[in-house]
Amino acid sequence: MLRRSGVFLDRDGTLNVEVDFLRNPDQLRVIAGAAKAVRRLNDHELATCVISNQSGVARGFLTELDLVAIHSKLREELLNERAILDRIYYCPHHPTEGVEPYVVSCECRKPKPGMLLQGAREFNLDLQRSFVIGDSVVDMQAAQAVGATALLVQTGYGKKSLEQCTALKIPVARVVPSIVEAVDFILDHKGEHFQND
Repeated sequence: MLRRSGVFLDRDGTLNVEVDFLRNPDQLRVIAGAAKAVRRLNDHELATCVISNQSGVARGFLTELDLVAIHSKLREELLNERAILDRIYYCPHHPTEGVEPYVVSCECRKPKPGMLLQGAREFNLDLQRSFVIGDSVVDMQAAQAVGATALLVQTGYGKKSLEQCTALKIPVARVVPSIVEAVDFILDHKGEHFQND
C-alpha cells in the first residue's frame, strides 16, 4: 500500500502562542492563521500530527490530565475553523529533572524521532515525503533524524532558533514567517522529498 505524506506540527510557538510552560487552557491562544492553515492540510488529505515536548509534566508544573484539558481547548479552537488534528503526541519526560516516573531518557523526547516514528506507523506515512513545522532546534533535528523536510517558523522561539541552527549547521529546508507560509510551501511540494540545506 502506498504510504502517505504527513505534517508534524510542534505545538507551542507554532500552533499556539508561546508562553513559558503553558499550564492551563485559559493561557492557550492559537496563532493568527494557524487554524485555517491546518484546515488547508486537511483539505489536501495530509495527516496532521502534533509532536510536543511537555517536560512541564516531569517538572511538576502540570499533570497529564491538565494536558488533556489544554489539548481539548486546542482542538476546539481549531474546529471553529473546521480544522482537525489527526493526533496529538507529546512527551512528558525529562532525562534528568523532575519527579518519577517521568525522569527517564526516552525515545519520544525531541530531538529523538520517537513521536514521528509512531505517527508514521499509525498513519502509514512516508517520513521522507513528510514535513516537520516547528520553532525550535530540536524540531529541526527530529526532522533530520528521519529525513523529513524541516520548516522553521519565526514565531515562538524561531528567530533565536535560526541563529542556533546556523551556528550549529543544523539543516533547515525553509525558514518561513509562520505556519501559514509553511503550509503554502508544503502544498507546493506535496509528495516530494525536499532536501534540507
